Amino acid sequence: MALNLLSPAEVNSLFFFDSFKSNNLAKFPEGFALKRKDCRATVGRRIYCSVQTPPPAWPGRAVPETGRKTWVGPKPISIVGSTGSIGTQTLDIVAENPDKFKVVALAAGSNITLLADQIKTFKPQLVAVRNESLLDELKDALADVDQKPEIIPGEQGVIEVARHPDAVTVVTGIVGCAGLKPTVAAIEAGKDIALANKETLIAGGPFVLPLAHKHNIKILPADSEHSAIFQCIQGLSEGALRRIILTASGGAFRDLPVDKLKDVKVADALKHPNWTMGKKITVDSATLFNKGLEVIEAHYLFGAEYDDIEIVIHPQSIIHSMVETQDSSVLAQLGWPDMRLPILFTMSWPDRIYCSEVTWPRLDLCKLGSLTFKVPDNVKYPSMNLAYAAGRAGGTMTGVLSAANEKAVELFIDEKIGYLDIFKVVELTCEKHRDELVASPSLEEIIHYDLWARKYADSLQSSSSFTSIPA
Repeated sequence: MALNLLSPAEVNSLFFFDSFKSNNLAKFPEGFALKRKDCRATVGRRIYCSVQTPPPAWPGRAVPETGRKTWVGPKPISIVGSTGSIGTQTLDIVAENPDKFKVVALAAGSNITLLADQIKTFKPQLVAVRNESLLDELKDALADVDQKPEIIPGEQGVIEVARHPDAVTVVTGIVGCAGLKPTVAAIEAGKDIALANKETLIAGGPFVLPLAHKHNIKILPADSEHSAIFQCIQGLSEGALRRIILTASGGAFRDLPVDKLKDVKVADALKHPNWTMGKKITVDSATLFNKGLEVIEAHYLFGAEYDDIEIVIHPQSIIHSMVETQDSSVLAQLGWPDMRLPILFTMSWPDRIYCSEVTWPRLDLCKLGSLTFKVPDNVKYPSMNLAYAAGRAGGTMTGVLSAANEKAVELFIDEKIGYLDIFKVVELTCEKHRDELVASPSLEEIIHYDLWARKYADSLQSSSSFTSIPA
């Protein structure tokens, strides 16, 4: 892959962790270098590289091919991660629209009680339980079921669910790199992907995108921000996209002065101002790492340069994201915060399905009153600089960033490190990885460095190279 070297000016714009001016905040090292095994041009003592724009999983505009519909009756889908948040919301949509969708296969991890209920309700042909030790428990729970599904335990079962021959679309709701192999299997089987697994592109983009092009499948984003972008670009001509604007709630500390961050606790970070979510994503919202990771996803999904992807704080969370066209028009997608809407659109695309006002409240702008925006503070949210830097490094660095952040958040929630230490753990892990960065990784290398990053980040809490930020 050809590489574009960064100019000194670009390098300075990437690494400015010394912008932490407060004596109470972390003094990070100079910043991890963007170094590649296959690049030898230097800037000062370091080597800085940036990959060219990747081939987008979606060609910058959405044009459904004629003749793609190959099923009769309700659209057959399979769900990987059926007992998680994405999976349960997907099944809510199926239950409300039995004439539009049917479930042919389900895969879950260890929630046997919920999985058994889902099997009884939706009657899939194939089921996988990732935790093999729970196989007998699942069989016992289904003892009174007349029409039992085929059950395949372990990772192989999850892969078989993902590539079930009758499925047209696979909803990938499984968390982490565990979702990579099933997603790859689904792509190789020619299934369209309703994408809710971040690692598919953040860690696996350099491997997954060429595979998606090879098999001519569609990657349809199921998270609200990328779904908004996807909806906005429909009908745009090739090359019409100029800029992507990702909106962020700002999280628990959006109104907290920067010098107060040294004192925040786990309970403070979990108080999201807009909604209730899981602990990990709520902390990511507070640090804005969620948005930094979404920048990387947007780069891979839509082929936008990092210079053309921006983040804005939008406290109301009504505009889910925007795009600017070449003539400076700005298109936005609005709606109440409800993950079911983007999931529904990935399942129904290219069609739109009527939704009842009882279960899908319609947006009332007059009742809402006003929408506001502000520029995110790089000092409060150093995650943005880390994410853009990792994105420009490309290759395995983005997966390392994501995995290190996941481990750092876990350490913070377990009260083993402080809030500001999250950024330091991620930065030090990326710094350590610079000498091993692989520009065009295989699937095995992607998974290897994901595991490595988690292990290395975990080791930092007791390492001499990591000193906790003083109070």
